[in-house]
Amino acid sequence: MAALPDTESPKFEAELPPQTSFEIASHPQAQRAEWVLDSPDPPSFWHDLLVSIRETLLPNNSNDDKKKSPLTDKQALCRGAASLFQGLFPILRWGKSYRLSKFKSDLMAGLTLASLSIPQSIGYANLAKLDPQYGLYTSVVPPLVYALMGSSREIAIGPVAVVSLLLSSMIQKIQDPLTDPGAYRRLVFTATFFAGTFQVIFGLFRLGFLVDFLSHAAIVGFMAGAAIIIGLQQLKGLLGISHFTTKTDVVSVLESAFRSIHYQWYPLNFVLGCSFLIFLLIARFIGRRNKKLFWLPAIAPLMSVVLSTLIVFLTQADKHGVKVVKHIKGGLNPSSAHQLQFGGPHMGESAKIGLICAIVALTEAIAVGRSFASIKGYQIEGNKEMVAMGFMNVAGSLTSCYVATGSFSRTAVNFSAGCQTVVSNIVMAVTVLLSLLLFTKLLYYTPIAILASIILSALPGLIDVKEALQIWRVDKLDFLACIGAFLGVLFGSVEIGLLAAVAISFGKIILLSIRPGTELLGRLPGTDVFCDIRQYPMAIETPGVFLIRINSGFMCFANANFIRERIMRSVKEEDDAQRTERRKIQVVVLDMSNVMNIDTSGIAALEELHKKLVSAGLEVAMASIRWQVIHKLKLANFLDRIGRERVFLSVQEAAEYSCLSSKFNCPNNC
Repeated sequence: MAALPDTESPKFEAELPPQTSFEIASHPQAQRAEWVLDSPDPPSFWHDLLVSIRETLLPNNSNDDKKKSPLTDKQALCRGAASLFQGLFPILRWGKSYRLSKFKSDLMAGLTLASLSIPQSIGYANLAKLDPQYGLYTSVVPPLVYALMGSSREIAIGPVAVVSLLLSSMIQKIQDPLTDPGAYRRLVFTATFFAGTFQVIFGLFRLGFLVDFLSHAAIVGFMAGAAIIIGLQQLKGLLGISHFTTKTDVVSVLESAFRSIHYQWYPLNFVLGCSFLIFLLIARFIGRRNKKLFWLPAIAPLMSVVLSTLIVFLTQADKHGVKVVKHIKGGLNPSSAHQLQFGGPHMGESAKIGLICAIVALTEAIAVGRSFASIKGYQIEGNKEMVAMGFMNVAGSLTSCYVATGSFSRTAVNFSAGCQTVVSNIVMAVTVLLSLLLFTKLLYYTPIAILASIILSALPGLIDVKEALQIWRVDKLDFLACIGAFLGVLFGSVEIGLLAAVAISFGKIILLSIRPGTELLGRLPGTDVFCDIRQYPMAIETPGVFLIRINSGFMCFANANFIRERIMRSVKEEDDAQRTERRKIQVVVLDMSNVMNIDTSGIAALEELHKKLVSAGLEVAMASIRWQVIHKLKLANFLDRIGRERVFLSVQEAAEYSCLSSKFNCPNNC
């Protein structure tokens, strides 16, 4: 690419025609205003929507492609189809350069990942109130689909504790899994289908901001509350209790546990579960202290399953009260397409549950993917990840899987094991599939208490006390969302916790939106920079000119009147000698650089502000008007009312012009 000429050099001006050189040296203000006023119309909503879908599905064209000679229609069609497939299936791009050396690393990582995934998947299926095989099914199809469509190299796909709790806590309010497990499963698969559909829609239409409604602080509180509830739910397996509450609040769970203790329960379950829980926690501690032993906490759950199963089988402990898994159906994932329910009384509820699970699953997966991508020095695009997650869950709903997402604990193991690409997910899925085909009969004597201890050992990673304290120190309103989500999950339900978190986050947004700030501007000495005089007391105000910046991204019906009144109050303030006497203020300049958009209420407020200021003998000017705003102001004929010559490219230009046109003598730095 040729270097651009230096437009400030004398040589450049000498090479230009006389008229061009003169225009560079001194553009009149009116002509500069025309640059702002004559800007083209911004793209329409539908144009932006189509562009967003194309950017999501198609990879960016490289500069080399743009330099190539024009293509025929057939070649362009073929290249467009290839780009579409490469956008949907990133494996087609990087798969060409995949080497055996990478496969060796991915193979070891995948096998290590499978050793952790198999026992966890069985445990999470139990948490979701499903038979054990459905957890294993969820560790087969979704990882394979994600490997084809996903862009994260390290993320490990499968069932997770929080989503399993979400599904069971919400669906069992509609259908009891004990009275009719078939109907319960149909609702789970239908909710999974809706979750995947919503995720695809979020990605295609770039609606990722919906996921952001769960703020970081809300997620910290929600995860901590969910971890405690999940842990208390494991008392059923740990104590060998047959009848346990279906509610998820802490009061009901503890009440049910204490009530059950007075009846029949089996101490051997508790002894066995706690013994292996201690082993799992010790393995976790050693793995964190010594990074070279990362494999120890990864294989510890599988070792616990094997050893405990062997102990129960040899001692016949199942005949002495130890609860065991019993029959696990093996074989390939059976089709569940015929079990999806798109009619009937529960379709709306299934869609609602799917939406909630979609948002929570995406929040966790994208956070995990971006965390490990930043360590490796690459980026993942959130919208494409949403599409991949969506197709993965839609495919899962058709093959007897429930909602899958990225697991932080398994992703950390995958990363520590040295994975290079998502091929590790393929290795893990194939290993789990082989286990379904060959080894499910060996798990007949696996104690349920061991599954409970495996889930309990994974929960400490969900409780981040240090991060909660950091949120408290930095932002008290954020901490309110954090503690609201935590207490809502703990003493209400998962839905109440989510609702509390979103409501508090929305309240914060609304509060900041309806009461935006304004800044009185001054020029920093020796510079052309205008900034808030409260933040920079050394800034010099321009005599006769009142510079004020509106700090609102959207001037709309919710905040327009507040902004208008705040500006009028600032102009009429009498406690500042520089601004109290109205005769000393000749021009009011509105810096619109932070206002990205405006609606009709905002325009009406500007019109009323203009009338009041003019009636008070003041002139009004506007500077740094954004594209969407200037377009709407032109359509509303507002610029004709204030005068097109009072529209400026920058605050500096507005201050200089207003200073020269006022009755005051400007200082040298004006």
